[in-house]
Amino acid sequence: MAYAEKRTARGKVYFRALYQRPDRKAQGVVVDEDGRAVRFPTQTTAKKAAEKAEVDAYAEAKKGRWIPPEQEAAAGRVTFREFATEWMKEQSLADSTMQNYPRSLAHLLPTFGDKAIRDITPPMVAAWEKAQQKEFAASSVRTYRSLLHLILADAVDADHADKNAAERRRGRGRRHGRRQKRGAEKQITSMLGALLVAERASLLSGRDDEFVATIHKSYTGQRWGELVGLETQFARPESHAFQIEWQLYELDTGELVQCPPKDDSYRSIDSPTFLSRLVGDHIARTQPQPCPCHGLTYVYSGRGVGGKRQAGPTLRQVAELAGVSTGTVSNVLNRPEMVAEKTRAKVEKAIAEVGFVRQVGPSREAAHWRRSGHATWIFTPAATGWYPKKAPQEAHPVPVSAGPWPGVPVRGRGASGRAEACWLPIKDRLTRHGLRHGHRTVMEELGTPQVLVDDRMGHEDGSVSARYAHVTDSMRALLMEQLTELWFESLDERLALAPRSAVPVLDRLLQERAKAA
Repeated sequence: MAYAEKRTARGKVYFRALYQRPDRKAQGVVVDEDGRAVRFPTQTTAKKAAEKAEVDAYAEAKKGRWIPPEQEAAAGRVTFREFATEWMKEQSLADSTMQNYPRSLAHLLPTFGDKAIRDITPPMVAAWEKAQQKEFAASSVRTYRSLLHLILADAVDADHADKNAAERRRGRGRRHGRRQKRGAEKQITSMLGALLVAERASLLSGRDDEFVATIHKSYTGQRWGELVGLETQFARPESHAFQIEWQLYELDTGELVQCPPKDDSYRSIDSPTFLSRLVGDHIARTQPQPCPCHGLTYVYSGRGVGGKRQAGPTLRQVAELAGVSTGTVSNVLNRPEMVAEKTRAKVEKAIAEVGFVRQVGPSREAAHWRRSGHATWIFTPAATGWYPKKAPQEAHPVPVSAGPWPGVPVRGRGASGRAEACWLPIKDRLTRHGLRHGHRTVMEELGTPQVLVDDRMGHEDGSVSARYAHVTDSMRALLMEQLTELWFESLDERLALAPRSAVPVLDRLLQERAKAA
């Protein structure tokens, strides 16, 4: 039953629209978005609104979607910050995802945090995205918007809004074909280049481990986490294969968590005889011990000091929010007089907003390589011949002695003044992941069947034709022979450059090759 109720307020007459609610617990009243009863000027308009509201309510009730108006109004007043906070608590995803969500959320809360979810509009999202693109990389902004879309989609499901304001309509916006802001192409190097990088990496670390690991990665294409997380039980030389069962993923706290390989790419990677022997000799020589963090025995261990960082926001999160480099944040914390007042105020505001707390307490001996430390002090200088910029120091060449070839890094105070030479680049912008790209490229050059390439790289081809293609023993054997030939060719080329090496494991290999010739 729907009808209009006459009311008077301050001498003025108005009408309320009343109807029978599906739950019959109370009389339904037509309300606005804020939950206040709508005041209609005439009895006719109020009755029509009441009749429509009653029809709509019963139609929704039949579908199981009717919500009492007072609850709907309360839902509409929920702010983005309130919903996002509860939403985060309900998530149970991979550790890597759970640590990245707060980073992205820090870019959403300043704009949307205090707004009711129902009040967030597409133009508001578009304006926010445009402002973010002026300060941050396009890939980062896409990540932030993706989280916004995900949270608002769940908010719609929870009836806090009628539609997702972050949803893009297909076919809208400017079209440029391929993205204009593309990153630099991944650099690769030859097998000789990989050998030279491995030698330099070992010279920089002062031990054979980095040489063996770099060659291992170059001839298997394993991901970094898979290499760091390779247990000795899955690297038996006699099996001539490496079993990929786990990877170690480094969180922002410095903790390395053991998790399945990316995309659940469990697999067995065939190993040429020379590589099985190289890794087997390395294990026999180093006698790896169970690490203190997992109690498991890994093929490769870290070097230097490190440890678990205390929980909480990171320096990187502060830098991203403030729109500055991590070096600038470090200077604000340690040398504030070096930073402009305007920049310092912006960083201090970001520190307060994310609740950043400085690291305290002693570190401990690292059981594993740290991704950033290994790239900064080992791999990048080995590949490019330069130490990268690391505040407060600028990028600078690796100072080395004149001999033995290719030169041994000079250490200590005044190293640049005591050095006799510096390394030339082997490949500018080469990264560790570039070795994985290089391994796949080598297989393409060798004519390796696609099904074996995908199997070795841990990729999955979902096409129909791929379902009917299978890896055979003859395919595997041929690839092992081809990789072995490349290995000995690279050793011969290295031998032609200099007959000996300051890296013990490489020096033995060169002497064996010289005798075989």
